[in-house]
Amino acid sequence: MSGHSKWATTKHKKAVIDAKRGKLFARLIKNVEVAARTGGGDPAGNPTLFDAIQKAKKNSVPNDNIDRAVKRGSGLEAGGADWQTVMYEGYGPNGVAILIECLTDNRNRAATEVRTALTRNGGSLADAGSVSYMFSRKGVVIVPKTPGDLSEDDVLGAVLDAGAEEVNDLGEAFEVVSEPSDLVGVRTALQDGGIEYESAESSFVPSVNVQLDEEGARKIFKLIDVLEDCDDVQNVYANFDVSDEVMAAVG
Repeated sequence: MSGHSKWATTKHKKAVIDAKRGKLFARLIKNVEVAARTGGGDPAGNPTLFDAIQKAKKNSVPNDNIDRAVKRGSGLEAGGADWQTVMYEGYGPNGVAILIECLTDNRNRAATEVRTALTRNGGSLADAGSVSYMFSRKGVVIVPKTPGDLSEDDVLGAVLDAGAEEVNDLGEAFEVVSEPSDLVGVRTALQDGGIEYESAESSFVPSVNVQLDEEGARKIFKLIDVLEDCDDVQNVYANFDVSDEVMAAVG
């Protein structure tokens, strides 16, 4: 089991109740707006929008905010920004490779924010292509372990024929990994099997991980926190791993 994955799951849960709730809401609403603009405002015919709405709802974003974001994205309401996806590559402390995915209406501002966050926290911006080859785009579905008897075999049985590649036990949830093109099929298979999922999205999974000690873990967690605090940053992916012991020590 990966301490990195466990950290990500724990952080995801904490994000809903901590002081950054407003930032999380803004990020999720931006996702909804962009999905509606890209694939249309009907969730039934736009799987990316469907998943963006589901994630927003599961994180308690008010329905009014979600509806307005869909209308802005699909052109039914004025005020939508010209969001562009930009990917930055960098290195953190201990040589950890980092991909920083931004959704911005100002590339210069986003680049400055990302560069500043990296250099002030022991990292550096890298040339395009120097980090991304260490990551593969995958579909990732998080399935919470409901109180009761949902097992890894139950999840695996539901998603195997839908194209799932692996199911990982993260402690409080299962992580189902697939090719991005199979993400909708996997999510649908879980729904058909009566299994609730927390989130379904395209993600970047590292092919090789850097094992960190307690000091290294603290440094990389701080850097990722600072990056995620940037308004333009949507997602941060990094190729580190920490043991359960280190995870417990860092708290």
